[in-house]
Amino acid sequence: MKKFLSYFLLAAILPAFILTGCKKDDDKGTFTTLANYMTSNDLDLPDLLDAWIIAPTLTADGGIVDSADGYSIPGYHVLDIRKAADFGNGHVKGAINVPLTDVLTKAAEVGKDKPILVICYSGQTASRAVVALRLSGYKDAKVMKFGMSYWNPVFDKWTPSISDQADNNANWVTDATAALPVNTYPQWTSGSTDGATILAEHVTSMLANTAWLVHSSDILAAPESHNIYNFWDEATYLSVGHFKDAYLYSTISITGDILQALPTSDECLIYCYTGQTSSMAVAWLQVLGYNAKSIAYGVNSLRHTELVNVGKPAWKHSHDYEYVTE
Repeated sequence: MKKFLSYFLLAAILPAFILTGCKKDDDKGTFTTLANYMTSNDLDLPDLLDAWIIAPTLTADGGIVDSADGYSIPGYHVLDIRKAADFGNGHVKGAINVPLTDVLTKAAEVGKDKPILVICYSGQTASRAVVALRLSGYKDAKVMKFGMSYWNPVFDKWTPSISDQADNNANWVTDATAALPVNTYPQWTSGSTDGATILAEHVTSMLANTAWLVHSSDILAAPESHNIYNFWDEATYLSVGHFKDAYLYSTISITGDILQALPTSDECLIYCYTGQTSSMAVAWLQVLGYNAKSIAYGVNSLRHTELVNVGKPAWKHSHDYEYVTE
């Protein structure tokens, strides 16, 4: 009788133990958990790309730079994420130097009484900071267009980076796009099932990721070796042209099945006109678990003259604004 009771108790307890163990294994956050949280909190990429960049024009012309106050930007908390030595050689009056990885900590310190403006060398790395900020509650954070290159010629990183190398190159074409591929979503799990916690973890990881930029000349040499996505409208994709075999990817969003066009784990390259918008997109995609990278300086590094000719976003020249070194 005792043996029967022992078997009976074991039979009753074992299924519960198995179910409990399975629940523990399944009780993890996934891509879907994070995607649903971001969607429900207006953190889709189109939401983040709403008024995210601003040019440093003078307040006298309706802009943000006050020339009467030593060329400061009084309407913003200005965070300069360049290297400390470069910051010391010259920066916007009132700007605060902070490493990219510490931008959220500094944002919490300065508060929300004014929006945050992030400055880097060219506007590309600042885009990553602004994605992190906008995903973390600072929804009015902005990138300063073209970075310190736009402020004064002494800081210019843009002029040496523009090129017409794709003109008459066999790997730059005007063909129609192939149909977008269909893949699964990235596979990863988190120790948490809370969307906010998972997002914070992934934002921190994104900010620490230094492998997010590639150079256009390397891609132009062998575009067929890469998964390339052109972040433009179709008319420009066909007229200005694109990397051979690059897909037209004019919308990037959680909604629908749009993200399934990207490879699950293989590297994917996103590019735009200047590299600033694609840097925003790549940072956002990395948060979701994609192995995405941005092509530096966009098509300005490939067909700059053509972009100028057709009135698309293109580098022209620096301002001649004052700066401080203290």
